[in-house]
Amino acid sequence: MKKVLSFLLISVLMLAACSSGSDTESTSGESKDTNQITVWAWDPNFNIKAFNIAKETYQAENPDLEIKIVENGQKDIVQKLNTTLSSGTTKGLPNIVLIEDYRAQGFLQAYPDMFHKLSDTIDADAFASYKMAPTSVDGENYGLPFDTGVTGLYFRTDYLEEAGYSVEDMQNITWDEYIEIGKKVKEATGKNMLTQDPKEPSLLRVMIQTVGSWYVKEDGKTPNIEGNEALKEAFETYKAMLEADIVKPVSDWSQFVGAFNSGEVATVPTGNWITPSVKAEESQAGKWAVAPIPRQSSKESVNASNLGGSSIYVLNIDGKEQAVDFLAKTFGSNVDFYEKLNKEMGAIGTYIPAAESEAYKAEDEFFGGQQVTADFAAWMEQIPQVNYGLHTYAIEDILAVEMQNYLKGKDLDQVLKDAQQQAEAQIK
Repeated sequence: MKKVLSFLLISVLMLAACSSGSDTESTSGESKDTNQITVWAWDPNFNIKAFNIAKETYQAENPDLEIKIVENGQKDIVQKLNTTLSSGTTKGLPNIVLIEDYRAQGFLQAYPDMFHKLSDTIDADAFASYKMAPTSVDGENYGLPFDTGVTGLYFRTDYLEEAGYSVEDMQNITWDEYIEIGKKVKEATGKNMLTQDPKEPSLLRVMIQTVGSWYVKEDGKTPNIEGNEALKEAFETYKAMLEADIVKPVSDWSQFVGAFNSGEVATVPTGNWITPSVKAEESQAGKWAVAPIPRQSSKESVNASNLGGSSIYVLNIDGKEQAVDFLAKTFGSNVDFYEKLNKEMGAIGTYIPAAESEAYKAEDEFFGGQQVTADFAAWMEQIPQVNYGLHTYAIEDILAVEMQNYLKGKDLDQVLKDAQQQAEAQIK
């Protein structure tokens, strides 16, 4: 009887060991063979669609790998990654995950062993240089740069012409010139120049990156607020816009899009990802053009900046080799794939060789025959590289409050000093 019980006990232990192996991913150096990988991303009309096109492209030559693409909201991805990675387990993690560039350093530095290095697989020189700082740590690249948030100044040519300005007049201007143009446009047309959400000071990001400046210093950790001349000028410009009475306040995305679709504002200074939303109002075809984003007054400032954008990461779990192969043959090197992305969804990647493709050179009749994609691709290569670091959103929460204090009359130097102190106290 004892022998029977011993045999049964050994059998149960063996079964338990087998079953536990199926529940937990291995993080050892060698991955197990797998015929399925999982991708996490957000936005069904942009990122999810891009991954589905990549899946079709890859499986045409590699049909044996199953690629499961799972939609999660961006905030949900951030929460799930933090919860799972901080718990020390890898169960339930995807093989591939999309992470916004502003958040990437937080994950890479907090969980350095959980992201697979791509330095030997992806040619970093083939991508826009400004994307390297957010995706790298200690000289090693962990992210495959995807979309660009390269900015442009979208403007209504009919409104500008009514105020006496041509397309040429909008090229390579400063923010001060932009404000003066805005005053004349409102006088001639009654239209405001732009929208702004008081709770969302993202325009500050656009302004300071034209100088190669950010909220933190080059180490990505030390707050860079007090004494930051680019940020000080951005505050002054923001206030000048409001005082010039050329701003239409909005409180959410639908109001933002609705303002330009309904013709209430003359310009939209933002990332190129807004193009589909601008073109959604077909009745305005031929009435829009895009110029380089305005620059600050300093000689270091350029008419090129960034707002948004994300990159693709491979988790250091079973299936990482298959995940890398999938990415390398699509997002990492395939010009035809990028042409298809641009034709089918208007996406502009940061893969530089794609800029020479015919799709990128096509004229867009909605924008009066302008080669909009080619222009964005050219401006993308001029974007100053900065280290977004770990605390973009935490610092912006502080700046949003201090901006309101500044607008109510508080001295700007004191505003920036107080914001610096708050950031230093909060970020340790």
